[in-house]
Amino acid sequence: MPKPKQFNLLMVRDDGSRVLRLSVPGWAVGVVVGGLAVTILGLAFIYPDYVSLRHQRGTFAALSERLHLQQGLLDASQSRLREIRGEIASWRGLHAKIWEPFGPEAGPAKRGTGIGGKTGEQPDRAPVKEEMDRLLGIVREEGESIRTLERFLGRASRVLGSLPSRWPVRGPVNSDFGQRRSPWAPNSEFHSGIDIGAPVGTPVKAPAPGVVIFAGQHAEYGVTLVIDHGNDTKSLYGHLSRLNVAMEHAVKRGDTVALTGNTGRSSGPHLHYEIQVKGQPVNPHSYIWEEPSAAVAKSAR
Repeated sequence: MPKPKQFNLLMVRDDGSRVLRLSVPGWAVGVVVGGLAVTILGLAFIYPDYVSLRHQRGTFAALSERLHLQQGLLDASQSRLREIRGEIASWRGLHAKIWEPFGPEAGPAKRGTGIGGKTGEQPDRAPVKEEMDRLLGIVREEGESIRTLERFLGRASRVLGSLPSRWPVRGPVNSDFGQRRSPWAPNSEFHSGIDIGAPVGTPVKAPAPGVVIFAGQHAEYGVTLVIDHGNDTKSLYGHLSRLNVAMEHAVKRGDTVALTGNTGRSSGPHLHYEIQVKGQPVNPHSYIWEEPSAAVAKSAR
């Protein structure tokens, strides 16, 4: 039977004397060499994966930073979308206020879809593109509402332009429209206009364009002027001292049509100003858009 191969490991000092001799069986050397070979081959296969993983780790870090930045931009976009939704909601409230005086039939048809979208949905969690599409649709609806209002006001502009919307004279309102204590009796009476205090000879300006339909003496108001503004709307000026216009005279807004006075049944210089719609007196304050320049002082005349 052949003797197993052995490998001898001899350790010698610098002076040549032997220190240690180690015998290693051949199979053990084979195992060590084989193990080293397997390890080297394993590293050769693993190293590319290691390099790839390191590269992927760097890419992941860059992507994480980029994702964080995009999340910040998304949060900012959601905040701006909330602002836009609030602004659009205020448009609808403004439209409702504008249309309210003209009645429900005049405005555009009511829309049922709210700005927030479907019931139960959280608008801030909706995809940005979906939310932008929804807002675009709402803006288009509001734009159509504005265009409808523009067309309506275009048709109504002539009527609005003919309304007596300015003060005929500037001064304190000494007696307002409605029930008041009579200057001539202890009981109360209905006052069909407003009395504006003004010295005799103060110019009276036409508050709107129209045609003179009365210019002369009146039993109660003395020298009186009446202007027809169209659309069943007339204005009356009483207690005048002089008329600057005559019957069927066309006047423009701002024309001086008369001078204030103290004629007729009057307790002092002032202008009795009255607006009539379909023959009935109405409160002139409902038509005057300008603010009075003088303080309002109510005291019965």
